[in-house]
Amino acid sequence: NDLVYNGDWDNAIRNLHSTNNFPEFTGRICPAPCEEACTLNLEDIPVAIKTVEQAIADKAYETGHIRPYPPEKKTGKRVAVIGSGPAGMSAAQQLGRAGHDVHVYERESRPGGLMRYGIPDFKIEKHYIDRRIEQMQGEGVTFHCGVNV
Repeated sequence: NDLVYNGDWDNAIRNLHSTNNFPEFTGRICPAPCEEACTLNLEDIPVAIKTVEQAIADKAYETGHIRPYPPEKKTGKRVAVIGSGPAGMSAAQQLGRAGHDVHVYERESRPGGLMRYGIPDFKIEKHYIDRRIEQMQGEGVTFHCGVNV
Protein backbone atom coordinates (compact mmCIF):
# COMPACT_ATOMS: atom_id res chain seq x y z
CA ASN A 1 0.00 0.00 0.00
CA ASP A 2 1.57 3.22 -1.19
CA LEU A 3 -0.18 5.23 1.52
CA VAL A 4 1.43 3.09 4.23
CA TYR A 5 4.79 3.22 2.47
CA ASN A 6 4.59 7.03 2.52
CA GLY A 7 3.41 7.12 6.15
CA ASP A 8 -0.04 8.50 5.26
CA TRP A 9 -1.90 6.43 7.84
CA ASP A 10 -4.93 8.77 7.92
CA ASN A 11 -5.71 8.23 4.26
CA ALA A 12 -4.72 4.56 4.49
CA ILE A 13 -7.50 3.81 7.01
CA ARG A 14 -9.96 6.04 5.14
CA ASN A 15 -9.18 4.18 1.91
CA LEU A 16 -9.39 0.77 3.59
CA HIS A 17 -12.68 1.61 5.33
CA SER A 18 -14.20 2.57 1.96
CA THR A 19 -14.37 -1.15 1.11
CA ASN A 20 -13.94 -2.94 4.44
CA ASN A 21 -15.78 -2.11 7.65
CA PHE A 22 -13.57 -4.24 9.85
CA PRO A 23 -9.98 -4.54 8.60
CA GLU A 24 -8.84 -5.51 12.10
CA PHE A 25 -10.86 -8.73 11.64
CA THR A 26 -10.01 -9.55 8.04
CA GLY A 27 -6.35 -8.74 8.60
CA ARG A 28 -6.27 -11.49 11.22
CA ILE A 29 -8.77 -14.07 9.99
CA CYS A 30 -8.48 -14.14 6.20
CA PRO A 31 -6.14 -16.85 4.87
CA ALA A 32 -5.07 -14.33 2.17
CA PRO A 33 -5.27 -16.46 -0.99
CA CYS A 34 -4.82 -13.20 -2.93
CA GLU A 35 -1.20 -13.03 -1.78
CA GLU A 36 -0.41 -16.35 -3.43
CA ALA A 37 -2.19 -15.21 -6.60
CA CYS A 38 -0.44 -11.81 -6.64
CA THR A 39 1.35 -11.32 -9.97
CA LEU A 40 4.39 -9.97 -8.15
CA ASN A 41 4.79 -13.50 -6.81
CA LEU A 42 6.04 -14.58 -10.25
CA GLU A 43 9.27 -12.58 -10.05
CA ASP A 44 9.36 -11.06 -6.58
CA ILE A 45 7.67 -11.09 -3.17
CA PRO A 46 3.87 -10.69 -3.27
CA VAL A 47 2.11 -7.79 -1.58
CA ALA A 48 1.42 -8.80 2.03
CA ILE A 49 -2.17 -7.55 1.95
CA LYS A 50 -3.20 -9.31 5.15
CA THR A 51 -0.31 -7.83 7.15
CA VAL A 52 -0.82 -4.37 5.66
CA GLU A 53 -4.55 -4.40 6.55
CA GLN A 54 -3.77 -5.46 10.09
CA ALA A 55 -1.09 -2.78 10.46
CA ILE A 56 -3.38 -0.04 9.13
CA ALA A 57 -6.19 -1.00 11.52
CA ASP A 58 -3.85 -1.27 14.52
CA LYS A 59 -2.29 2.12 13.76
CA ALA A 60 -5.73 3.69 13.27
CA TYR A 61 -6.83 2.52 16.72
CA GLU A 62 -3.54 3.70 18.21
CA THR A 63 -3.92 7.19 16.73
CA GLY A 64 -7.66 7.54 17.41
CA HIS A 65 -8.82 7.28 13.81
CA ILE A 66 -11.12 4.40 14.63
CA ARG A 67 -13.54 5.94 17.07
CA PRO A 68 -17.28 6.52 17.20
CA TYR A 69 -18.63 8.58 14.30
CA PRO A 70 -22.27 9.16 15.27
CA PRO A 71 -24.49 10.44 12.46
CA GLU A 72 -25.00 14.19 12.24
CA LYS A 73 -28.70 13.75 11.53
CA LYS A 74 -31.15 11.00 12.55
CA THR A 75 -33.76 9.72 10.08
CA GLY A 76 -36.30 8.64 12.67
CA LYS A 77 -36.38 5.17 11.11
CA ARG A 78 -35.78 2.03 13.16
CA VAL A 79 -33.98 -1.02 11.78
CA ALA A 80 -33.58 -4.49 13.29
CA VAL A 81 -30.54 -6.55 12.34
CA ILE A 82 -30.71 -10.25 13.15
CA GLY A 83 -27.34 -11.70 14.11
CA SER A 84 -24.14 -9.98 15.15
CA GLY A 85 -21.63 -11.78 12.98
CA PRO A 86 -19.53 -9.83 10.50
CA ALA A 87 -22.41 -9.28 8.04
CA GLY A 88 -24.81 -8.16 10.77
CA MET A 89 -22.22 -5.87 12.32
CA SER A 90 -21.37 -4.35 8.92
CA ALA A 91 -25.03 -3.74 8.13
CA ALA A 92 -25.63 -2.26 11.58
CA GLN A 93 -22.67 0.08 11.29
CA GLN A 94 -23.62 1.35 7.83
CA LEU A 95 -27.29 1.78 8.76
CA GLY A 96 -26.38 3.55 12.00
CA ARG A 97 -24.04 5.93 10.23
CA ALA A 98 -26.85 6.67 7.76
CA GLY A 99 -28.85 7.97 10.73
CA HIS A 100 -31.16 5.06 11.46
CA ASP A 101 -31.89 3.75 14.97
CA VAL A 102 -30.30 0.29 14.74
CA HIS A 103 -30.98 -2.64 17.07
CA VAL A 104 -28.94 -5.83 16.64
CA TYR A 105 -30.45 -9.04 18.01
CA GLU A 106 -28.05 -11.83 18.93
CA ARG A 107 -28.97 -15.31 20.18
CA GLU A 108 -25.74 -15.79 22.13
CA SER A 109 -24.80 -13.99 25.35
CA ARG A 110 -22.26 -11.70 23.64
CA PRO A 111 -22.13 -10.09 20.19
CA GLY A 112 -19.69 -11.17 17.51
CA GLY A 113 -21.36 -14.24 16.03
CA LEU A 114 -19.03 -16.72 14.37
CA MET A 115 -16.03 -14.48 14.99
CA ARG A 116 -16.52 -14.84 18.72
CA TYR A 117 -17.82 -18.39 19.00
CA GLY A 118 -16.42 -20.17 15.95
CA ILE A 119 -12.92 -18.81 15.46
CA PRO A 120 -10.27 -19.70 18.04
CA ASP A 121 -8.37 -17.06 20.01
CA PHE A 122 -5.09 -17.80 18.27
CA LYS A 123 -6.71 -16.48 15.04
CA ILE A 124 -8.47 -13.48 16.58
CA GLU A 125 -8.36 -12.41 20.18
CA LYS A 126 -11.82 -11.45 21.35
CA HIS A 127 -10.79 -8.02 22.66
CA TYR A 128 -10.65 -6.89 19.01
CA ILE A 129 -14.35 -7.72 18.69
CA ASP A 130 -15.18 -6.04 22.01
CA ARG A 131 -13.30 -2.90 20.99
CA ARG A 132 -15.31 -2.63 17.76
CA ILE A 133 -18.61 -3.33 19.54
CA GLU A 134 -17.85 -0.45 21.94
CA GLN A 135 -17.11 1.83 19.00
CA MET A 136 -20.42 0.91 17.36
CA GLN A 137 -22.32 1.45 20.61
CA GLY A 138 -20.72 4.89 20.73
CA GLU A 139 -22.33 5.53 17.35
CA GLY A 140 -25.75 4.59 18.72
CA VAL A 141 -26.05 0.93 17.68
CA THR A 142 -27.88 -1.09 20.36
CA PHE A 143 -27.09 -4.77 20.90
CA HIS A 144 -29.66 -7.13 22.42
CA CYS A 145 -28.00 -10.41 23.42
CA GLY A 146 -29.60 -13.64 24.55
CA VAL A 147 -32.54 -13.04 22.20
CA ASN A 148 -33.64 -15.87 19.92
CA VAL A 149 -35.53 -14.40 16.97
